[in-house]
Amino acid sequence: MSPTVAVVVVTYNSAAVLPGLLLSLDEGLRGLSWRLIVADNASADDSVAIARQLAPECHVEQTGRNAGYAAAFNAALRVAGSYDAVLILNPDVRLRPGSVATLLARLGDDGGQRVGIAVPRILDEHGHVALSLRREPTVGRALGEAVLGQRAGRFPALGETVVERAAYFRDGAVDWATGAVMLMSRACIEACGPWEERFFLYSEETEFALRARDHGFLTSLVAGAEAVHIGGESRVSPSLWSLLTVNRVRLYRMRHSRPASALFWSVVVLREASRAALGHPRSRRALAALVRPGRLPFPPASGIAPVR
Repeated sequence: MSPTVAVVVVTYNSAAVLPGLLLSLDEGLRGLSWRLIVADNASADDSVAIARQLAPECHVEQTGRNAGYAAAFNAALRVAGSYDAVLILNPDVRLRPGSVATLLARLGDDGGQRVGIAVPRILDEHGHVALSLRREPTVGRALGEAVLGQRAGRFPALGETVVERAAYFRDGAVDWATGAVMLMSRACIEACGPWEERFFLYSEETEFALRARDHGFLTSLVAGAEAVHIGGESRVSPSLWSLLTVNRVRLYRMRHSRPASALFWSVVVLREASRAALGHPRSRRALAALVRPGRLPFPPASGIAPVR
């Protein structure tokens, strides 16, 4: 009997992109037993109707509000039934044929290591490799990125983003990866518990991957699996960039001492202030949020969509 995969898609006004994902599921999950749960965050468009039309056997779990990515995922997990692994997907992802079976084969014990989270190589809509692999946030990496930007990723001690192209074409453990496509084993989820709902969007996948590592479960890139993500961070608005930036600091505070967290916050402020001085609107907004995070627009009032 083949393993069962619970497939969770988080939607919020996703009608424009959802059909492409749903049409890719059969081939993406080829050879596997799977069930689909659409966790909808009170969409005002036809997201739910499209899901029911194109995937009539899916279960639609209504959160009743714009609850966020983690909360919607947790709601879906509560009704997922029995499963061997859980696949979480953005609605603007398209799975390549056979990709999920390739990911699933990587979970479990592998050469003495216990893999709890498997991620594919992600391509953008133009076929270019997306920089989806990350290193654990540190003060040194925050400082490196403040000074060098994304180029700091060439040096592991100085950058959080893995920018070496060759790293995306070989299997290997990473600290964490962006959460648009993630396959998690049941053992990992049971050991770690639900996703952290204090993060409405951004850093929730980081927190879970680092927590999984604390419990002995690695996150691994599976180079033989591919998915296309037609959205991505290139389209992050000033509001979302503010949320991303503030949540980076919040996550660091959860895992480190007050003095270390104060230093991390100072370095992130330095980065955003330097770019705000150059006229970048995203950084101006983020800087204001870092200084007064209580004034950061937060759903449901803001209408921010919990989709990467």
